[in-house]
Amino acid sequence: MRFTTLDGLRAWLDRLAQEVDLVAPTDVDGHVLYRPVTSSDQVLFDYERPELSAKDFLFPATEVLLRIEQRGKDVALEEVLPDRKQVLFGIRPCDAHGLAVIDALFLEQDPPDRYYQHHRERTVLVGMACPRMWEGCFCTSVGGGPADPTHLDVLIRPAEEGVFVQPVTPKGVAILEGLPVEEPKGEPLPVEEYNEPVPVVPPEKWRPLFEDRIWRRHGERCLSCRICTYVCPTCRCFDVTDRVVEVRPGLTRVERIRVWDACTSTNYRRVAGGHNPRPTKPERLRNRFYCKFCYYPEDFGPLGCVGCGRCIVACPVDVDITEVLQDVAARV
Repeated sequence: MRFTTLDGLRAWLDRLAQEVDLVAPTDVDGHVLYRPVTSSDQVLFDYERPELSAKDFLFPATEVLLRIEQRGKDVALEEVLPDRKQVLFGIRPCDAHGLAVIDALFLEQDPPDRYYQHHRERTVLVGMACPRMWEGCFCTSVGGGPADPTHLDVLIRPAEEGVFVQPVTPKGVAILEGLPVEEPKGEPLPVEEYNEPVPVVPPEKWRPLFEDRIWRRHGERCLSCRICTYVCPTCRCFDVTDRVVEVRPGLTRVERIRVWDACTSTNYRRVAGGHNPRPTKPERLRNRFYCKFCYYPEDFGPLGCVGCGRCIVACPVDVDITEVLQDVAARV
C-alpha cells in the first residue's frame, strides 16, 4: 500500500493524460458521469456513484466493427480496431465487478469477442473506494463491497491528508510508475454505513417460480423504457446492423455497427413472420431477472448483477430489484 497527497495524485493524472486516453468521473451539467479528460482539473475526487456505468468505454453503446468501401474496381474491407490505451480512473468497485461479469461471456468463451478483448487488453482500471453505500446499493449481497479490489488493477482509498494507493495486478504496478510517494499519514477513511442485506436465491431455486404471480405484479407497471438496461454495468445484449455513410459527394461507405439492445424492449425477441415469444411486459421483466440470477450464472458462472442500485434509482415507475429479490426469497 502506497501513500500520496492529493497534489501528488493530480500530478500523476496530468502525466497520464498526456500519455493515454484518461477517463474519469466528471461533472456534466450537475450529473456525475465517466468522461474523457485532459487534465486533473476536470476530475471529481469527491463524488457519488456515477449515473452511468463505465462499460461504454469497453463495450460502446454504438461501435463500428467494419467499414466497406468501393475504391475503383476494388472493394476494401477494413476492420475497426483502434490502437489506443486508456485508463479508467475513479471507477467504483461495482463497475469493475460489472466488467468482470461481462468478461465471463466475451472473454472466457471460445472464441472470445474480438472487439471487446481488444479494448480490455488496452485498459487499466484504477478504482476509487466508496466512502459509503449509496441509495439502492446492495453490492455486499452479491459478492462485492465498497472497497473491494478484486476486479481492479489499482485501488485508491481516501484518507484525511491524501490517498492510499494499492496496486492489485501487474498492470497496476506498471501504471503507478512515477506516482509521488510519501510516508503514510493516518489510515484509509472507513465506509460510513452498510445497507441492509438483500436475499439472493441460488440459480437452481428460480425454476419453480417461472409461472409465479409476482412477475405479473411487478411487470404490469413496467414501461419497457429500457433505462434499467442502459444504466446497468452488466447488461451486454446487442444488435448488429449496417448503415450507409456519405464520405464525400459521390462516395459512400457501408459501416457494420454493433449497438446495445435490451431484453425489456417490445420487439427484442420478435422473429421472422412476426411471432414474439415474449409479447407482454411481465414476461419480458421475468426474463430480465432470470437472466441475471438464473440463466447467466448457470451458463457462465457469475451473477448478472453487481448490486450497484442504478436501476432502482433510474426506474420511472419504481420497479425495485431488491423488492423483487425479497419476493422471490419469500416463495422458495
